Amino acid sequence: MMRLPLFEFRAPGTVAEAVRILDGEGPKAMPLAGGTDLLPNMKRRQQVPKTLMSLGHIEELQRVESSDSGSRLGACVTLSQIAAEPRFRKGLTALAQAASFVATPQIRNMATLGGNLCLDTRCNYYDQNYEWRKSIGFCLKKDGDICWVAPGSAKCMAVSSTDTAPALLALGARVRLVSRTGEREVPLSEFYQNDGIHYIKRQPSELLTDVLLDSSEGWRSTYWKLRRRGSFDFPVLSVAAAVLLSSKGIVVEARIVVGSVACLPLLAGEAARSLGGRPLDEESIAQAATLAARIAKPLDNTDFDMTWRKRVTAEFVTCALRELRGDDMRGERLLLTRHSSSL
Repeated sequence: MMRLPLFEFRAPGTVAEAVRILDGEGPKAMPLAGGTDLLPNMKRRQQVPKTLMSLGHIEELQRVESSDSGSRLGACVTLSQIAAEPRFRKGLTALAQAASFVATPQIRNMATLGGNLCLDTRCNYYDQNYEWRKSIGFCLKKDGDICWVAPGSAKCMAVSSTDTAPALLALGARVRLVSRTGEREVPLSEFYQNDGIHYIKRQPSELLTDVLLDSSEGWRSTYWKLRRRGSFDFPVLSVAAAVLLSSKGIVVEARIVVGSVACLPLLAGEAARSLGGRPLDEESIAQAATLAARIAKPLDNTDFDMTWRKRVTAEFVTCALRELRGDDMRGERLLLTRHSSSL
């Protein structure tokens, strides 16, 4: 049985109290929301904070507010709440889909939006118990000095496995970070960086409190996910797409994001721009899918063959854009679930 290491426990009742704790404890303290990722990591000794700070008693972090100008989602809103919330339909469908695809119902009842956005990067050589990692001399991400995915690399290649980040990137989201000295809004597109260790730009003294979304009026969005087990698993490839269409079906603006193929979700900017001013016909979709697949360079750090994962990226983008066009893709989604489970 793997046991948690010893730690001190704090349970602030306000954001102000929480950031005072983070400011005082520094990197030795970690926020605890649902704990569905952090606690298993602690059992494997991948993360060993001196202090755990529960966010469960801070009411403002559990609120959802909507208006004509947009939405504010507290960082401790659970993924089950998001998946079931009627307001997250139409333009925000990608977020509801991404939340509903995370793990199992029991985990979604505990897991939070903020926790999923800050999800630790994953790797075949890192997500193992302490004894296994010790047997190979550990790895660059924790206790070692070699990235076993790319031994010649000076950078950790652990992969981003968050489901909600690609969806929220496609929706143009921002996050609010609060510290004792003030607060700042950061576009989610600037929140991540291509490093498996330092994968987010949140400082240890900062608390992610909110996700902010502008109005989704007129937008359509969707999220597609590849995983080993069709019922639940981490993504090994994901695609989120959002389009704003004119009354004549012409693309006014588009965003395409490819997830789980690098240390951060990748914005397929060239692919999205190629759709501008065009209808979602077979030619424009095929071109966008080809361009999006070019940025996907998966490595041997997660499940499935990496060359196959790159090849199916174009297929996923095609399916996502066809769905946004209005095609009925339920059969393809069901077929994908069965196919993934059999590989």
